[in-house]
Amino acid sequence: MDTVKVLIAGMGYAGTRFRNALRSLAGPRELGLDIEIAYHARHRTVEDIPYFPTVEGALKEFEPDLVIVAVTDSAHAEILTRLKGYQGFVLAEKPLTSAHDDLDAVTSALSDVSGFAMDLVGRYSEASVALRDHVHRHRLTLVRAHATWGKNRINDHRPTVGVASEVVHSLDLVQGLDLDGRQLRLRDAVAVCSDYSVSGPDVLDSVALTAQLGDAVVSVYSSFVNVTRQRTIDCVFRDREGGLVYATVEYSNPTWDADHLRIWREADGREELLCEVDTRHDPVPEGHSTIVSLRRVVTDAVRFAHDRQQPAVPFAGLEESVRLQRLLNEIEQKAAVTEPARYFPNGRQIIAETDLERLG
Repeated sequence: MDTVKVLIAGMGYAGTRFRNALRSLAGPRELGLDIEIAYHARHRTVEDIPYFPTVEGALKEFEPDLVIVAVTDSAHAEILTRLKGYQGFVLAEKPLTSAHDDLDAVTSALSDVSGFAMDLVGRYSEASVALRDHVHRHRLTLVRAHATWGKNRINDHRPTVGVASEVVHSLDLVQGLDLDGRQLRLRDAVAVCSDYSVSGPDVLDSVALTAQLGDAVVSVYSSFVNVTRQRTIDCVFRDREGGLVYATVEYSNPTWDADHLRIWREADGREELLCEVDTRHDPVPEGHSTIVSLRRVVTDAVRFAHDRQQPAVPFAGLEESVRLQRLLNEIEQKAAVTEPARYFPNGRQIIAETDLERLG
């Protein structure tokens, strides 16, 4: 079998999930490829795969076909710019950078890569794929969309740039429903900051915004302090005959990758179901819990890195990822922000998170 060499930058929570996904895909019964994994991190924490203390040393000695950037989100730009001259494929965790980083420098550093994708894993849900396909196949025009995308990361022990890394999922999924590929235009935003994480009280934990997508009106609420995980998108479309079509998607309920899409219209006072995808009761193979969609992302990245095979789901390429990051930056810069909410006025006791369902 051919071998694909993968370097993971960062071996914390995200990096470990990527490692698990890669290992589950290796071998003749999956991708038909051997996958050799190495990693870079500030300190060595894993003993069973090669470790490199510097990115530059890893690129020179290991010569990876694929680099996965899974460091803490505030360090994305640092790692991406250190890939300057790299000619393989890059898969980067979201968001692309923080609001304070130089996007032009990141873009320039990645000018030689064979391909790029940001890990917008929501694209790989069967429900997301079916909704986008139905909209484009039937030429539905978006009239109104609302998304809620939140989870509970109160007392998070991981550094974070804030809610930008959560709201980006809903922005990407809604934007993909426009037939002409137009970009969301921000109208207004309000936000809340708090000390929910170790990154301090000035980090945005929640944002509510309104935007335009062509003639469609879009509203979004996203939060890292939702007491329960809630990920939904509700849409109203107009079909080619002028009638209204409704769609709702609920993600990750009750568990990861348990998604439910319904598309319908009202006909003679009754609901006419047009499309339904429900993965809530699908069995998850042993070892694949929480990584069903992630395995699809990684599959596309590995196949492209190996032989330039086109992805089953379109990559969020570098140009598109930069546009999304500029929108995130604009939201953070323009949002009216409240005084910080204080969850821990007397300090906190940091507890390493073990509940993957809560983090996801």
